[in-house]
Amino acid sequence: MREHSLLPAPMLRQARQQWLEQGVGLSSAIDARVTRSWQRSLAAGLSPMGRLSCTDNLSGVALQRARTQNHDLVNQSQPIMEYLFEQVRHSHSMVILSDQNGVLMHTLGDLDFLSKADRVALKCGASWHESQRGTNAIGTALAETDEVEIHGAEHYLDRNGFLTCAASPIVSATGALMGILDISGEHRSRHPHTLGLVSTAARMIENNLVLSSCQHQTVLRLHARAEGIGSVAQGVLALSSDGWLVGANRRALDMLGLRRQDIGASQVHHVFDCAMDALMAAAHKAAGRPLALHTVQGQALFATVQTAPHLSVRAQTSRPTPTPAPDALAQLDTGDVRWGAAAAKARRVADKDIAVLLLGESGVGKELFAKALHDSSERKTGPFVAINCAALPEHLIESELFGYAPGAFTGARKQGSVGRLREAQGGTLFLDEIGDMPLAMQTRLLRVLQERQVTPLGCGETVAVDFALVCATHQNLREAADAGRFRSDLYYRINGLSLQLPALRERSDFAALTGQLLQQWSEHIALYIEPELLQALGRYRWPGNLRQYSNVLRTAVAMLDAHETCISWLHMPDDLVDELQTLSQDLPDCPEPPPQNLHQLSQKAIEHALENARGNVSAAARQLGISRQTMYRKLQGG
Repeated sequence: MREHSLLPAPMLRQARQQWLEQGVGLSSAIDARVTRSWQRSLAAGLSPMGRLSCTDNLSGVALQRARTQNHDLVNQSQPIMEYLFEQVRHSHSMVILSDQNGVLMHTLGDLDFLSKADRVALKCGASWHESQRGTNAIGTALAETDEVEIHGAEHYLDRNGFLTCAASPIVSATGALMGILDISGEHRSRHPHTLGLVSTAARMIENNLVLSSCQHQTVLRLHARAEGIGSVAQGVLALSSDGWLVGANRRALDMLGLRRQDIGASQVHHVFDCAMDALMAAAHKAAGRPLALHTVQGQALFATVQTAPHLSVRAQTSRPTPTPAPDALAQLDTGDVRWGAAAAKARRVADKDIAVLLLGESGVGKELFAKALHDSSERKTGPFVAINCAALPEHLIESELFGYAPGAFTGARKQGSVGRLREAQGGTLFLDEIGDMPLAMQTRLLRVLQERQVTPLGCGETVAVDFALVCATHQNLREAADAGRFRSDLYYRINGLSLQLPALRERSDFAALTGQLLQQWSEHIALYIEPELLQALGRYRWPGNLRQYSNVLRTAVAMLDAHETCISWLHMPDDLVDELQTLSQDLPDCPEPPPQNLHQLSQKAIEHALENARGNVSAAARQLGISRQTMYRKLQGG
C-alpha cells in the first residue's frame, strides 16, 4: 500500500490555482495520482468553482436496471459493507459501492453525515466518475485501477473539499474491473488506517466473487502458512477440469508471480511442480487437509483443494476453448438494457435459420444492428446485402431482387443480372422498410422464402439460394396485414423473432453512446462535450434518432479548430441550438406531490428543517421542538 503524504489545504489550493491560471508546474510533493487526476479533470472541462452537470445521474427504473446488471457485485458486497460500516459507525462517514462506471449502487452512512453527503450528490444513482465530479477517491480509483485516498483540498472541485475518501477497486475472477468500494467522511475525521480497512474489505468481496463465479471449477485456497487458509489474505485459484487456470484473486496472482493475462493462458504445471491428475490424486488422499505444494520457482505453499461437483480426476489433455472476444453486437452495446436484451436474443437465433424482424422508428440503427448480427454469426465471411424496399422504383423491384436473363426486357443489360437475392448467397439478406414492398412483390418473395429458389425474369430455370434473412420496418406490420396492405402469410414467414429497438430518447446509455460516436468521428483525439450542452442534448427528443444525432456530432467535430477538444454550443447547428434553448426555457418545474398522510407530512417537515439547519441534526430538532433522539428515530423511519 502506498504511503500518502498530505500537504496543508492552503498549499494545495494555491498550487492548483497557480497551475490553472499561470501554468506553473505542480509540486512533486503532491501525490502523483492526484496530479494526474487534476489533469484529467481539467481535460474533461471541469472548473474547481464551476457548476456541475447531472447528466449521468440515474434514478427510478434506470437505477434499478443498473443494479440488476450489477446483481452479483451488489449481492456479494452488501454483507461486507454492513460489517465495514460497523467498524466506522459514529465517525461521520459512509460506506459506498459504485459500479465500473462510477455510479453509486449502494450506500450506508451515519445519519448526521448523510444530509451533508446528499448536498454533493453522494447518493445512489449519482455518477462519481472523474469526468463528472473531478478528482475523488471513487473516480480516481477507477481511472488508476488502484486503491487511492483523496483528502480535503486534493478534491478537484472545491465543493467536495470537506470530504476525506478512501477507495479500492473490486475485480472479478478474470481480472475485469467490476466496481469500487469507498469510505467517505468529513475531512476532520480522517484516520490513517481507513484505506487499509477499505482495501481489506474489497479483497473480501473479491474472494467471494471468485468463489461464487467458480462453483463449477476446481478451487485452490493458498497461503504460505496452513493457518492462513480461509483468511482474507488467502489466494484463490480456479482450475478447469483439464488443468487450465480460469480464475484467480489478486492475492493468488501476487503469490504465484502471475499477471491477469495469464488467466486462461496457463496450465497448472506451468505454476506448480505437478500435473493436474497428480494434484487431484493428492487432494483426494488429503481428504480436505492442507496440501504442501511447490511452485515451479520452488516456493513452498499450502493449499486446500475443492473439487467441482461431478468432475472426475482426468489427465490434462487439450487446452479449453478460450473465452471468445467481444462480437460485433457487443462492440455496439453501450449499456442500454433494452438494446442489450435485443442483442442477446438475436445471438441465440443467429445460426439457426430463423428470420429476424427488427422494429423501431426510422434512424434507430436497424441496419447497424443487422450488420452486427451478420458479423456475429457463422455467415460473417459471406456477403451482407442490404436493400431499402422503400427506395426502389416499383417497376424495377422485381428485376433488382430476382435478376433477369440476357435480353429479358427492353433496356436490360446484355449479360443479364443475378439479382440482389442471389448476391446474398452464403451470407445475410437485409430487407429494410419491407412494409413498403408492393403486394405483387410480396407474393414472389414469399415463394422464394418457402422454396429457397429464385426464378430470374425471362428465364424458365430456378436457382437455389441460401441466405439468412433479416427484415426491418418502422410500421406496424400486424395492423397492415389485418388491413390487407401486407400479406399475412409473408408477415408470419419473416417474423421468426421480432425485436424492438429503442428510440434514442428512450435509451439509458446516452452519455456512453455519445462517447462511442465521438470516438468514431475522431479516432486520435479524446473529445468531450460541454456538460451543460450534453445535458441539453440528452433532453432532446431526436425525431431522427441515432442517424440524426450521429450527423450532428460529425458536423460538430468538423467545426472544431485544430487545437480544440471541447464541443460547445458554438459548434452546434443554429436550428438545433434554437430548439435546445427553447426546450430548456420551456421545461416546467416539477413540484413534488403534496404529502398524503401524517407520516409524509412529518418527513417533509424534517427534510426542510435539516435543509434550513445545513444538516445540523441538533439544530433541526430544536427547530421542530423535538429531542435529538426522536429526530434520529424519525429519520430511520420510526
